[in-house]
Amino acid sequence: MNRSRHPHISKPQRKKTISNHPIMARLRRLPIVVAAVLLLSGVAALSSPVEDPLIEQVVGGDEKNELELNAEAHFASFVQRFNKSYRDADEHAHRLSVFTANLRRARRHQRLDPSAVHGVTKFSDLTPDEFRDRFLGLRKYRRSFLKGLSGSAHDAPALPTDGLPTEFDWREHGAVGPVKDQGSCGSCWSFSTSGALEGAHYLATGKLEVLSEQQMVDCDHECDPSEPRACDAGCNGGLMTTAFSYLAKAGGLETEKDYPYTGRGGACKFDKSKIAAQVKNFSTVAVDEDQIAANLVKHGPLASKDPKHLHTTIPSSVV
Repeated sequence: MNRSRHPHISKPQRKKTISNHPIMARLRRLPIVVAAVLLLSGVAALSSPVEDPLIEQVVGGDEKNELELNAEAHFASFVQRFNKSYRDADEHAHRLSVFTANLRRARRHQRLDPSAVHGVTKFSDLTPDEFRDRFLGLRKYRRSFLKGLSGSAHDAPALPTDGLPTEFDWREHGAVGPVKDQGSCGSCWSFSTSGALEGAHYLATGKLEVLSEQQMVDCDHECDPSEPRACDAGCNGGLMTTAFSYLAKAGGLETEKDYPYTGRGGACKFDKSKIAAQVKNFSTVAVDEDQIAANLVKHGPLASKDPKHLHTTIPSSVV
């Protein structure tokens, strides 16, 4: 989910691709904050379109001067809607400048991709670097770790790729849960993992459970076997692969209702008697657009952030 993202959010109406395959062409548009593709029972989480907070971009016209004039009015609305406050006039002016740059970027992206809606969110006064540092907590995969997975018993078998549909959306089949907000916590890895497990559990049982990210933030300290100091660390980042390893060892994941999200690390309160979904095993999928498409159709929703860093993982036995 590896991580650089623009502070404005795109609201995709269709999925795009990782390359030339029609299905994969629809996946690339998704605003997902993960650095790997996860499949749970073939699945990982497909983010639904952003609901709130989205102020649709209404800056009209093509002239730079018009944008500059409208930006201040939009900024005033932004400050009011999201209850923003700045320490002094200099900070206010700086955030207005950042906001204006993000408006300009949103307009440019809207022209390049009219099928999506680009606009103002609560992050629109942050630079891309600030957004990355505050919210994208995914750790990079170690080469040795990926090498250890490649060619191992974790590898998923190749699937046939003939006759794949040109379009497929698991949201229309009820396998994708609601949009969630991670807040000011670098816990995107836990959201990807829980969303993947939600989809897999639905495919296995027919019931969509909203699962807990906070359990992983508080309790998951699983480490990369080849890099003992590279461990899941709550709001300071983690990996989906090590998160699945933790869930397999711990026994499973509680619901969001039983272990609610706080947006900060705390003492582990995991209660095995409240486990709602389990992962018994997981596998990796070849970094191949046709295999990813085939696994999407056969096994369930995918989550991906950056096609340059794709690595697919399947919890292959889910309860």
